[in-house]
Amino acid sequence: MSGCIALVVAAGRGSRFGGECPKQYQRLNGRPVLRHSLETLNAHPRVDAVRVVIHPADRALYDEAVAGLDLLAPVDGGAERQDSVRLGLESLKDAAPDVVLIHDAARPFADAPLISRVIAALERHAGAIPAVPVIDTLKRGGDGLIAATVERAGLWRAQTPQGFRFPDILAAHRRFAGIGLTDDAAVAEQAGLAVALVDGSEDNVKVTTPSDFRRAETHGGGEFRGGTGFDVHRFTEGNHVMLCGIAVPHEAGLAGHSDADVGLHALTDALLGAIGDGDIGSHFPPTDPQWRGAASEIFLAHAGRLVAGRGGRIVNVDVTLICEAPRVGPHRQAMRERVAAILGIEVGRVGVKGTTTEKLGFTGRREGIAAQAAATVWLPTIP
Repeated sequence: MSGCIALVVAAGRGSRFGGECPKQYQRLNGRPVLRHSLETLNAHPRVDAVRVVIHPADRALYDEAVAGLDLLAPVDGGAERQDSVRLGLESLKDAAPDVVLIHDAARPFADAPLISRVIAALERHAGAIPAVPVIDTLKRGGDGLIAATVERAGLWRAQTPQGFRFPDILAAHRRFAGIGLTDDAAVAEQAGLAVALVDGSEDNVKVTTPSDFRRAETHGGGEFRGGTGFDVHRFTEGNHVMLCGIAVPHEAGLAGHSDADVGLHALTDALLGAIGDGDIGSHFPPTDPQWRGAASEIFLAHAGRLVAGRGGRIVNVDVTLICEAPRVGPHRQAMRERVAAILGIEVGRVGVKGTTTEKLGFTGRREGIAAQAAATVWLPTIP
């Protein structure tokens, strides 16, 4: 067998995923979802070329996502997935490969052995798909109640890439265009083609919803890392203190080059420590006049962007404010919400606590406020 082209379908709008950017172009562990499978297919020794079917409005996103990859020029898709596949197949008429692999861009983790199994099966069959057996008990429901238990023996969950002999699948798509079939094996079945099942992979997940995306972020090469931070500022004249981004009324202010927000300073250092990128002073030197009186949320937002820039995500942050006064409790929820907004994470991932030193030490003498913070981030392993 010779001549294998992979066709990656990336023309969908991802309505179940939400957001303005289609899911195939959102970054997963530092790279667009689409790029993961393209790199794998492009590097496979039995795949001669790769073409992507895209939405016409996504050309700029596509160009950015595939920069540096050697691919065939993309083609525009249609209104439905079946239309997009047919248009992609039509674009390969002149190349006339012996076989074609059709893959969903939303499956970023198809690996080389799985691709090899599909291609090998095409030496004996007109089509082949990777699949995993159904192991859960299946129920048919109606009106919120169980109507029947479905026998699971012989049932499989279909995956992609699905492989076919090119002339056969092109003819099948032309014949059954527009009937709303959900995958290419169904089109082949309509045409009477024999389609083989090969071993799929539980790792070959499809990213459809935001929860799928969060699970995919922890797939393979990555690690959880923690960092800590500590900061102190003394009291000075004033009528409020900035704590975790909230102006808290008080009989004094806090002295510092910026707005002296001990909570955000400690948390910034915790995030920088988790990614091994210095401390707040190395990024925002106190000798630099541009940071005089600056809002400390600038520093925290910068640390959050550094995490995201490495393909990471913030798992949780926790701040403890140490002082006799002012009281933290009445402002705790506002502080949590402000930190979450600065970092772009859920409030449930933010902890803020207040404690005292039982009137011991400089905080006990009401000379200033201290804060300690901890942060956990997930970072992908960089190959």
